Amino acid sequence: MSAGGGAAELTPAEGPQQAPGCGPAKGATPSAEPDPAKGNALLGAFAALTALHLNAVAEHFDLVREVSKPLLMPLLALWVRHWRGPGLLVAALLCGCGGDLALDIGGTVPFLLGMACFAAGHVCYLRLFVRLGAFRRGSRTAVRLRCAAYGLVWAVLVVLLWPGLDPGMRVPVALYSVLLAAMAAGAYGLGPAARIGGALFLLSDSLIATDLADWPLLPGHDAWVMATYLGGQALLASGVLTAIRAGTAGTSPRPAAARP
Repeated sequence: MSAGGGAAELTPAEGPQQAPGCGPAKGATPSAEPDPAKGNALLGAFAALTALHLNAVAEHFDLVREVSKPLLMPLLALWVRHWRGPGLLVAALLCGCGGDLALDIGGTVPFLLGMACFAAGHVCYLRLFVRLGAFRRGSRTAVRLRCAAYGLVWAVLVVLLWPGLDPGMRVPVALYSVLLAAMAAGAYGLGPAARIGGALFLLSDSLIATDLADWPLLPGHDAWVMATYLGGQALLASGVLTAIRAGTAGTSPRPAAARP
């Protein structure tokens, strides 16, 4: 949940190849290779808007913050679509946009709605990661260890935060954080960018949870929440595209001529 990260460069010749189940919708018309200049422009626009938004959060420029926030995830989703990224990745980012809008309203009901939007985004990420074989990367022991590690992180957070949470928020936060930790564990299997992105997303939402539990906040708390959230989303998007492009997403490689 949120209260710019970098992304791997993609060239038109190296745009992400579609993994099984992750391609464009049926009936889509094949088009020319993506224009790298447009891709760089979209990514540059996202980076510039991220910097503007983070500055507005840090300096308490509320109008700029409120106007820029709902534009961030759609702009990142446009960058993903430009590189023909999978629909589930786009859906996850747009769920994040819905969560951003709901959390800005304030109050318990909008917060729970925002949490539901982000939970839906994590489900999209998890479905995508499973299709890409993220939980099959490495030995079974390694996969089990990383899942256990994120499970331990989840358990520790819930135990520490539980006493400070309002009774009505305890179960929703615990259930949401299961999806969050599972998403981060899955992202770990898709390479360094996605791995860091999942961890940053987990950190961002953990910072929000400390606020809910009335813990002492870090200086610049809101800016840290948004910086880790935006960096996490950008690195998750970049990591998925890079994994598909490199053919390291747990799918069997196919001859280049057979790729769509």
